[in-house]
Amino acid sequence: MKLPRFGIPVVAVVILGIGTEAAAHPAPFSFVDVSVRTNAVDVAVVVHLWDVAHEYGIDDPNELLDEALVKERAHSLGTLLNERLVLMADGLHITLRNWSAPELLAERQSIRVRAQGTLDRAPGRLELSAILFPYDPNHQTFLNFYETDLTAQAILGGDDSSYEYFVGSRQGRWAVVQKFVPSGVHHILIGPDHLLFLIGLLLLGGGAKQLLLVVTAFTLAHSVTLSLAVLNVVTPPTHLVEPIIALSIVYVGVDNLMARGGKDVRVWIALVFGLIHGFGFASVLREMGLPSGALGWSLFSFNLGVEFGQLAVVLLVATMLSTIRARSDVVGERIVVAGSLAVIAAGAFWFVERVFFPGGIV
Repeated sequence: MKLPRFGIPVVAVVILGIGTEAAAHPAPFSFVDVSVRTNAVDVAVVVHLWDVAHEYGIDDPNELLDEALVKERAHSLGTLLNERLVLMADGLHITLRNWSAPELLAERQSIRVRAQGTLDRAPGRLELSAILFPYDPNHQTFLNFYETDLTAQAILGGDDSSYEYFVGSRQGRWAVVQKFVPSGVHHILIGPDHLLFLIGLLLLGGGAKQLLLVVTAFTLAHSVTLSLAVLNVVTPPTHLVEPIIALSIVYVGVDNLMARGGKDVRVWIALVFGLIHGFGFASVLREMGLPSGALGWSLFSFNLGVEFGQLAVVLLVATMLSTIRARSDVVGERIVVAGSLAVIAAGAFWFVERVFFPGGIV
C-alpha cells in the first residue's frame, strides 16, 4: 500500500506515542529505509523491542533497554532479518552484507541494524519483499526510499508483502517502459469488451484514411480520460463505467445495421465512447500500482502498449475484411450483418451481467 509522500513520518510519530506497557504490543510496526546509490544500496531496519524479545525468548521486552543485553542477546538480529527481507534490482537478487551490531534506540523503544548491498550497474527497478515477524499477522513494515531525498513511501502488511520502486534515472524510466508497454498490450488483447468495440467500428470497412481517423479518435479519447482518472481528477465509479462500456458495444452494432450506405459517424462514436473506455483502462492501471516518481512515464508507456495492441488488431481485422470484400461483396455484407448482431448480443449480455449480476452469472 502506498502512502502520500512524506506521510509515514507523521504516522510514525503517532504510532510511537502509543502506550508502552509490556502487557500489550505497543507498536507492531517496523521501518525499513532504502538509500539508492549508483552501484549500491544502503538498508537500515528499525524494529520494536517487543518483536526482538519475542524472537529471542525474552519475557520482558523492557529488559532490552539495557544496551549491553541487546548486544549480548540480539547480536544476530541482522542475520535473522536478512532471511526475511529480500531486495531485488532489475530482477536480480541483492545480497545484503556487513550487518551492523544492533543499536539501541531507547527513546523509540526500538533497535536498528544496517547493511549494504553492491550492484553491478545502476539499478532501474527495485523490488523489496518483507515479512519481518511472521508470528504477528498484524505486523506492518513502513518503507522509505531515498535517492538524494525521500522519494517514495509504502506500507507492507497482510497480503501486501512486496513493493516495487522505480529509480528516478534513465535506467528507472526504461524499467517503467519495459513493464508498462507490455502491460498495455496485454490488457487490450485480453479485454474482450474493448476489443469487440474496436472490431465493431471496423466492420463497415473503409479506406485507410477513414479507418485511421476512427482509431485515432478512439485513442485520443481514451488517453484523455485514462490520464484524468489515474491522476484522480475525474474518477467515476466502476459500477457505472462498466455497464456504459457494454452499452457502447451495443450502440456500435446497432449503428452498423442502421447506417449502411448512409452517413458514417464512426469517428464521433469512437470519440464519445472512447472517453468511457478510458475510465475502464484506468481501473486496471490503478490496480497495477503506479510508481509515484514515474507517473507520467507509466501513463505514457501503458497507453503506448494499448496502441500497439490496437494497431495489431486493426491491421489484422481490416486486412481480413478487405480481402473478403474484394472477393465477394455479398459475403462482405453478410459479415457486417452477422458481426453486428454478434456485437449487439455480446454487449447486451455484458450490460445485463454488469447491472444485475455484478459478481458474474453463475
